[in-house]
Amino acid sequence: MCPVDKSTKTIIKSGTKMKKILKPLSILFVSISLFSSGINAQEKTVMVGGAAMYPSKNIVENAVNSKDHTTLVAAVKAAGLVETLQSAGPFTVFAPTNEAFAKLPAGTVETLLKEENKPVLTAVLTYHVIPGKINSTTLMKMIKKNGGKFTAKTIQGGELTFSIKGKNIVLQDEKGGMSMVTIKDVNQSNGIIHVIDTVVLPKS
Repeated sequence: MCPVDKSTKTIIKSGTKMKKILKPLSILFVSISLFSSGINAQEKTVMVGGAAMYPSKNIVENAVNSKDHTTLVAAVKAAGLVETLQSAGPFTVFAPTNEAFAKLPAGTVETLLKEENKPVLTAVLTYHVIPGKINSTTLMKMIKKNGGKFTAKTIQGGELTFSIKGKNIVLQDEKGGMSMVTIKDVNQSNGIIHVIDTVVLPKS
């Protein structure tokens, strides 16, 4: 057997010490990873557009993951409202699906997304947002308390009128258009989202 010189012994000792240091570190990293996963797993999520919506994420962070809201996300970006909807809020957002936007007259969405129409697009989008966090239970109570209809002022300045049809909440815009809530109470870190099946439009 060949004798082990001092330098080799030093390298072996250093390697052993390094292993002792790295082992608890690797355990720590795994523990942190499992802890983070555990937090997400414990969150009460709602599936929207094929993706889980996490209450710990804000409106924009969740919306970008929904396959049913790609048009809405594109519109929010074009209107420069991303920062607003990422802020503390809270906001109650009535989120039209891609199919809801598709109900608009041909070419409407494309026209709204043009830079010169940004003020109009902003007005349409903010008409879908109410200040505060209003869940479906509270909304239904307000509707019943007010004789079957409840009117709320939007961030845009116009009003939306709410009523109940069967077990569903229905919105009526200032032009008489109707929209129904299809997925309710999608909680966000800065408010709540209710998915709707038709775009609502302000008077002006």
